[in-house]
Amino acid sequence: MTVNTSIDPARLLEEQLAQASPDLLRELLATFINTLLSAEADAVCGAEYGTSTPDRVNRRNGYRYRDFDTRAGTLDVAIPKLRQGSYFPEWLLERRKRAERALTSVVATCYLLGVSTRRMDKLVASLGITSLSKSQVSEMAKELDAHVEQFRTRSLAEAGPFTFVAADALVLKVREGGRVVPVHALIATGVNADGHREILGIQVTTSEDGAGWLAFFRDLTARGLSGVRLVTSDAHRGLTAAIAATMAGAAWQRCRTHYAANLMSATPKSSWGWVKALLHSIYDQPDADAVHAQFDRVVDALAEKLPAVADHLDGARADILAFTAFPKEIWRQIWSNNPNERLNREIRRRTDVVGIFPDRASVIRLVGAVLAEQHDEWAEGRRYLGLDVLARSQAANTATDEEVNAPALQTTTA
Repeated sequence: MTVNTSIDPARLLEEQLAQASPDLLRELLATFINTLLSAEADAVCGAEYGTSTPDRVNRRNGYRYRDFDTRAGTLDVAIPKLRQGSYFPEWLLERRKRAERALTSVVATCYLLGVSTRRMDKLVASLGITSLSKSQVSEMAKELDAHVEQFRTRSLAEAGPFTFVAADALVLKVREGGRVVPVHALIATGVNADGHREILGIQVTTSEDGAGWLAFFRDLTARGLSGVRLVTSDAHRGLTAAIAATMAGAAWQRCRTHYAANLMSATPKSSWGWVKALLHSIYDQPDADAVHAQFDRVVDALAEKLPAVADHLDGARADILAFTAFPKEIWRQIWSNNPNERLNREIRRRTDVVGIFPDRASVIRLVGAVLAEQHDEWAEGRRYLGLDVLARSQAANTATDEEVNAPALQTTTA
């Protein structure tokens, strides 16, 4: 095959329209690229193809063909060969890499959106690309690593203080040592000084224990996390001790949704409706004094018929009513982990497609990229909390009578 070194636009368009090919754009692009390559090879040789001239310094010697993946589909690119030396279009192709940079971003984004490598062949086929191996997809996805690492290790000092923080963990499956084992992705979010929510960090640990949470929170504080007044989470063993050890002065709010489930486990099934109604009545009060007064009435009512349930509720008073120390207009945002649960569902939607991750690095790559994407959306959206209410929250009195000390932390992590 001989590639022309020039194009007659009118004739080329007339020929292509006469053929009525459904791949018109791809064929036009291929013709244009091959013509450019042939013209550039002629310039290297010092003369046009098939022309004898004393200025010629080299000669053509056929072509080598390469598939070039573009958004218009896979092109058959004819790269001219030379008798002496070699010619390679560095401006168009990368050595040992076929994919166009834009396509690489598309494939990496699709991986981020939850498309598994097993489904990538169908995806790229719809783009007009002939084939794409699983290893190529994995290499493209690794381009996300630098972005995720920068996001995970960024400084938090400039965005603080973070008045409110929420912490939660997700269990994911990873293949290690020939076995499929569960790992825990620890995730923390916070409200910065500007009133926007932020993803503070993510860390993957073998188990969700006090030692894991302690290392996670120490990393956050080392990166500049400060000014925390309230941390909302479930009552997982070791978590509260890690909070007290790393965030002095911060109160702990036990998620009301998680606590309701814990309370139901101590309640006879026949009384679930009644106990739930009483519990919800506590949160429906207009101010902090009314909340505490209703709490006392509910405990008294339960003590008569369900003393064990009454003791369970009374023992959790300080944990589930910590939100009352802050302005009422933000109670719904701080008395449960529901905002983080919505974030978890979005992460699950992406990770469920993968199923079992090949290693922990791939967990951080995908979950970290999803969190970075969510972080950007929050930064561009409206404020989560107003500046005035944040100022009042920073001045709120969150002192408690009981504190978790260092020995208690060691006990829970043993």
